[in-house]
Amino acid sequence: MESISGFRGWPASRGWGVIALVTAVFAGVFAAAPAGAAGSVRPQDEAVRAARPDAPAALGTTPAARGRPLPPRGNRRAVPQARLSWPLSPVPVVTKYFDAPETPYGAGHRGVDLAAVPGQDVLAADAGVVVFAGLVAGRPVISVDHDGGLRTTYEPVEPKVPVGEQVYRGQVLGSVLAGHPGCAIAACLHWGVRRGDEYVDPLALTGEVGEFRLKPWGGGP
Repeated sequence: MESISGFRGWPASRGWGVIALVTAVFAGVFAAAPAGAAGSVRPQDEAVRAARPDAPAALGTTPAARGRPLPPRGNRRAVPQARLSWPLSPVPVVTKYFDAPETPYGAGHRGVDLAAVPGQDVLAADAGVVVFAGLVAGRPVISVDHDGGLRTTYEPVEPKVPVGEQVYRGQVLGSVLAGHPGCAIAACLHWGVRRGDEYVDPLALTGEVGEFRLKPWGGGP
């Protein structure tokens, strides 16, 4: 009777049948392993998914690995910083808006009035140099020069920085005093901004929308 090496005494037909069966079993195991691994979810992954529904189906996978394209880098834009930051924190209520004068010495409101409390910290709207800290028409004022030809003013403020000091954005300049003219609450901070000799709306430089008023136009049709 014909036998197969390693299976002495077995008929050849039976020996070849066993080998074919073993080969088929191993082929099936290795063929199914990648599909099972890719689609399987481990118990710890299920725990994460229960706590974070947005977590990937299998930890360590990426959107690209799951067939989802990554967002293009060009769309990941940082939010630009406003030219000036608010001089009070948290962001205050505006009690009186900017009203540009028609002439350099005409009537108007050359800044904004912000609701405050007596003793509240006044913060530098940007990095710069203190160029004035004293009385103007009997009111205590602080002025800071910034890059780009901007000058910010704050009143009425008890100063905590001397003239000539370099300040950083958000640094405490002084504290709000009560008694600002026209303030209907305990205290208001008047905040003004000039670019050269021109007064500009501070809110426009913080990214906020100010209050706009139409000026009379004296031109013809």
